[in-house]
Order: sequence, then structure tokens, then C-alpha cells
Amino acid sequence: MDKTLLEILACPSCKGSLNYLKKEQELICPACRLAYPIRDDIPVMLTDEARELAADEGL
Repeated sequence: MDKTLLEILACPSCKGSLNYLKKEQELICPACRLAYPIRDDIPVMLTDEARELAADEGL
């Protein structure tokens, strides 16, 4: 994930900052507890495509 791109991306729901999880290939919004997938090096920033984080998943 390009660091510059990561700095300008925001959660589409709350406009908050995102955390990049390289191993999982996801962008995490800690405020909304949503994980946005990265497919073929492209972040899928659609709320409908995001998965909700389980209560026991760490951020």
C-alpha cells in the first residue's frame, strides 16, 4: 500500500483515519469497526463491501 495513498484515504462512513493491515490486506476503521478489503492492490472503499470486525478482533 502506497503511504501517500494511505494518508489521504478516509473511512467513507465517518471520514476517520484508517489503519493498514498488510497480512490481511485490509484497511481498518477503528471508529466504525469496519474492515475494507484491498483487492489487486486497490482499496475497495464501499461500506457494502466492508466487513464488521468481531468483538474480539484487535485493532
